[in-house]
Amino acid sequence: MNSKVLGKNTSTVEVTNISNNGIWLYTGKEKLFLPFTEFLWFKDVPVHKILNVEEVYPGHFYWRDLDIDLTDEIIKQPDRFPLKAK
Repeated sequence: MNSKVLGKNTSTVEVTNISNNGIWLYTGKEKLFLPFTEFLWFKDVPVHKILNVEEVYPGHFYWRDLDIDLTDEIIKQPDRFPLKAK
């Protein structure tokens, strides 16, 4: 049995700030901070690529232009997920 996703995603995920230290992501219920020291993939990337984020399903975020997907658990506790881009 296959399940199909019906309709269009209407999540309210939004990048609210980009600073020298990282990115602030608003999920509609909380703000999450992604420091560049932990999430190197976003450093030195054009702003329009960082802003193009969607919430695929609750707690799972995808940056299509960068082919990066992260869960809220990874963002909140990056030390539990030690594999990092070099």
